[in-house]
Amino acid sequence: MTSKRQDLDQPFLRRQREALTKLRRELLRTVQANETEESDIRAKSLGEAHESEDDAQKLAMLELDGQIVSRHVQRLTLVERALQKIEDGTYGMSDADGKPYPAND
Repeated sequence: MTSKRQDLDQPFLRRQREALTKLRRELLRTVQANETEESDIRAKSLGEAHESEDDAQKLAMLELDGQIVSRHVQRLTLVERALQKIEDGTYGMSDADGKPYPAND
């Protein structure tokens, strides 16, 4: 059974939940916008005459965007985990060993 962290007060946890929820919304919005943009670029490339240099530039841009989206998805996973830990009462505790992180004074 996982122990719960008792030394974090409710106002602190509420602020953390609000900040994490806001960050989650921003990450989701960014990921969705990038995916829509990528789909639009691919659709335009299929239906128009184009130069190979244009395709290379578009592919390079899509690759960079894909890397950014991947990082956002990783961050989103961490945010979701932190929100779950707040709900579970284990926020501020290591997943690896269950020990509390030191308080930032």
